[in-house]
Amino acid sequence: MLKEEEKFEFIMNHESDIPKYQQLVDGITNAIAENILQKGDLLPSVNVICKTYQLSRDTVFKAYSILKDQKVIDSVPNKGYYVAGETRKVLLVLDTFKAYKEVLYHSVVNNLPDNVIIDVQFHHYNIDVFKTIINNGIGKYYKYVVMNFDHKEIAPALSAISKDKLLLIDWNIRADKTSNYVFQDFGKAFYESLTEAVDLFKKYKKIQFVYPDFTNHPWETVEFFKKFCSDFGFEYEVVTDPKKFSIEKGIAYISVSDRILGHFLEQCKEKDFEPGKDVGFLSYNETPMKKFIYKGISVVSTDFKEMGTKAAAFITHDEDTQCYVPTKLIIRESL
Repeated sequence: MLKEEEKFEFIMNHESDIPKYQQLVDGITNAIAENILQKGDLLPSVNVICKTYQLSRDTVFKAYSILKDQKVIDSVPNKGYYVAGETRKVLLVLDTFKAYKEVLYHSVVNNLPDNVIIDVQFHHYNIDVFKTIINNGIGKYYKYVVMNFDHKEIAPALSAISKDKLLLIDWNIRADKTSNYVFQDFGKAFYESLTEAVDLFKKYKKIQFVYPDFTNHPWETVEFFKKFCSDFGFEYEVVTDPKKFSIEKGIAYISVSDRILGHFLEQCKEKDFEPGKDVGFLSYNETPMKKFIYKGISVVSTDFKEMGTKAAAFITHDEDTQCYVPTKLIIRESL
């Protein structure tokens, strides 16, 4: 049974670059996300929308058609348009799109009910892009799931979002004790994973950590690598210039970059080195393909599928969330 028409208002900016039909679509979905409109509520008629916001009938029909296609609204002859479901829009902000981020994304989506729509955007470690994404999203989403990075303007940019609607994921940076978060441990957990491979590392005369200067991976991992080598008596080296990366027999390599993994495999082929025998390699971050590459690439990685599952739980339940996802070592032929 349809409810009486609810009072629905939104701000139409006739000077905006955003098409007017899209502003209307966003206005309705935002109202649903904020419970201003609920399932069964009648929407203003096309004539009322046209008159109130100075829009053409074609513009309003286009917006309503889009929402019908998305199953957000429906219509009844002689009754009008109404909210068909309790649709929720969620903003997912990631750093870059990589294979392991795809695992995270699909885990979030696959653990959400059908009435939740994910809008995924990427900041690419650019603070201006990050602030634009956040500022444009204020008030438009039911929940916000954000992978942030180390920049002093991150916290101020996020301060406009209510903390009960914001979940920080992946890196514990610019968070405080009141934040909701699902993080991985880039330090101690990495160290503990390395200790599980002590006997394998003993096959090699030295361990080289390749931390290219183009990476945004937390430096904390390098510090715990140094501690591991010092505690267990391994000779080690940290290389930050990718141009100086040249593999040598008898050395085990660790890298946070899949580009370096690619260079490693190319050089193995050129020099006729066998990974796991002549040289070793431990890669950071599991991807679906690493178990198939060159007899299998050993990895140390957090469980991005679990991170996505926990993020989805935050979205669907109004509960505080503060947890770390375990980091694990997966041994394959490359080490």
